[in-house]
Amino acid sequence: MKMNEMEQLIVCGGCNAKIGPGNLGELLSDLPKSTNENLLVGFDSSDDAAVIQLNDKQAIIQTLDFFPPMVVDPYSFGKIAAANALSDVYAMGGEVLSALNIVAFPEEKDMNILKEILRGGAEKVIEAGGILSGGHSIHDSSVKYGLSVTGTIDPSKILKNNTPNLGDHLIITKPIGVSIMAAGFTTGEISAQSFEKAAVSMETLNKYAMDILRKYSVTSCTDITGFGLAGHLSEMLAGNYSAQIHSAQIPYFEEAYQGAKDFIFTAGGQRNRNFMYDKIDFQIDDFAMEELLFDPQTSGGLLVSVPANEAAEILEKLQKENIPARDIGVIINRFEKDLLVV
Repeated sequence: MKMNEMEQLIVCGGCNAKIGPGNLGELLSDLPKSTNENLLVGFDSSDDAAVIQLNDKQAIIQTLDFFPPMVVDPYSFGKIAAANALSDVYAMGGEVLSALNIVAFPEEKDMNILKEILRGGAEKVIEAGGILSGGHSIHDSSVKYGLSVTGTIDPSKILKNNTPNLGDHLIITKPIGVSIMAAGFTTGEISAQSFEKAAVSMETLNKYAMDILRKYSVTSCTDITGFGLAGHLSEMLAGNYSAQIHSAQIPYFEEAYQGAKDFIFTAGGQRNRNFMYDKIDFQIDDFAMEELLFDPQTSGGLLVSVPANEAAEILEKLQKENIPARDIGVIINRFEKDLLVV
């Protein structure tokens, strides 16, 4: 069956479906905690994945991610969902070892659609250098797909998401605005041709950026997903510092910016706005830029803090490999807000 003859997926998810940061924090705060001397990064942090030490030179990274579709094409959805799940390993500085499929699929739906989803996911795992070794599927009323991923890393080289230093520069490796793009495409206000740019970005593995970043003195790293750039940067600061963001340097999809000006909103973006707005000093009069900062990203780029004397060279190396990275700001002394946007 040709793809154009297949039933299309219903766009309803991606990381826009993620539980908001405020609610999630409350849910997790009172749950029982596991303690083990080999658990280097775990449940009690807001980091991107768990890290368990095996010996002096090796640790495993464990993560999982799944969600409803944010594109209509099953093959593209599979690639995006897999790239998003694999990204947590790269955000810790690791290498992908293996992955397992996580599938929810309606019993009455065409199984060829599921085949295309799984094909897209498998291709991304192989591209990452990993082994796809099985998975688990259930029938459900709506389509959901993702991966449980295992990675490896030297325990001395783990990148955490909350350890920047004063004066570090902040580099982001992908443009933002994909949820606004998806919402606009769904309502017919953003063209398929424009949305394709966002889809290609979401399908791109963060492996290629991390292959370069590992060669430098990265002090902190996270990937930008459901909490948006503002939310994930706030987690990086961990209450120890603030960050000055230069809005003119932020990479974004032009159609997403225009969509925000035209009041194309997402539920996840509004949850992020409600949670983060009082933590930001906006010294710009630009509502669309505010929306972009709150916009949930699906398979978003890496956000890294790096020493000021390495920032220019890192940016040059990334851009030379056609990675649309930008230097968007600097870590500053703590003041009453997390972010200062100028």
